[in-house]
Amino acid sequence: MSNKLRLTALGAALAFGLTACGGGGAGGGGDDTADADAGDLTIGVSMPTQTSERWIADGDNVKSQLEDAGYNVELQYANDDIPTQSQQVDQMITEGVDVLIIAAVDGTALAPQLENAAAEGIEVIAYDRLIRDSENVDFYVTFDNFSVGVAQANALLTGLGLQTADGGAGTATGPFNVELFAGSLDDNNATFFFDGAMSILQPLIDDGTLVVPSGQTSIEQAATLRWDQATAQARMDTLLTGTYNDGTVLNGVLSPYDGISRGIITALQNTGYGPDLASTPRPLPVVTGQDAEIASVKLINDGVQSSTIFKDTRNLAEQAVAAATAFLEDGEPEANDTETYDNGVKVVPSYLLPVETVYADDIASVLVDSGYYTEAEVEAGQAD
Repeated sequence: MSNKLRLTALGAALAFGLTACGGGGAGGGGDDTADADAGDLTIGVSMPTQTSERWIADGDNVKSQLEDAGYNVELQYANDDIPTQSQQVDQMITEGVDVLIIAAVDGTALAPQLENAAAEGIEVIAYDRLIRDSENVDFYVTFDNFSVGVAQANALLTGLGLQTADGGAGTATGPFNVELFAGSLDDNNATFFFDGAMSILQPLIDDGTLVVPSGQTSIEQAATLRWDQATAQARMDTLLTGTYNDGTVLNGVLSPYDGISRGIITALQNTGYGPDLASTPRPLPVVTGQDAEIASVKLINDGVQSSTIFKDTRNLAEQAVAAATAFLEDGEPEANDTETYDNGVKVVPSYLLPVETVYADDIASVLVDSGYYTEAEVEAGQAD
């Protein structure tokens, strides 16, 4: 509040003439947003890409919930391009938005924009992807990302039969051949996912229950730039034609995201793996995932992909709206984690949401009954 009030004092002589201008908040003339009507305030929302249905859903959910709360919304997608997102955020600041909600393309690339936002008294909420190397990140809304990785590893073990879905002992003993995939190294979440998964898998790799024939067990070796499906498919192709060209059978793949999973599965199918053993020589390995994208939910329903991690973006959008509202009312958002997310400059107060693992048997109860998808969408593999 103090920053906004200082800006108010500086602009007091001009405030009467400027309050009708765009934004109207800290960046749009310096008036106190706590006293403003929601309809006079604008929230800038910057999303990384429209190539993933997950981010389209996030953008739609954040925009609709902000508009339901009465705010104006400027929503932009950056097409996975760092300069584009930088330019879009700069433009939002110039236009005088009152709060910024940003899901970064590259979590290390926005420090200059955040410095400009701070100079204009605009609070910044990092959305699902932590923005690093800046003191000007005011809040972070996300899921419990370490737990996502733990859940993915447990889903892999469940699919292999080493344990049951509720964590009990399975009937299988191994050893099983597995390969590891990770997300994009410029996304802070990728490390949390991988570290969470390896906290479960590494002891089993050490005792020989799990074997990684390629030897690629570090996050740098497993990383997939921009979480790209084609990049994942190309790496899986290379693994299959190299490590597995002697007939070694692959039993499982740790995949951190559904788009990566689909790339992996395409490569496997092109090499003769498949769910129909009458027409393919080798069964598809267990493949995990994340985000419950509808195309992958259909694959799970069809017995092709093994599982996904469901992160209800409606709830994440709700927390982003709550944080923005708190800032606009000159308060502080509610945080349930003030220790975990160090962005290299500061520990960013955060609100973490829980996640759910979805197997084929869970699709109806978790995704359909909650209204996230319809049965028809699941059958078609396409959201309306």
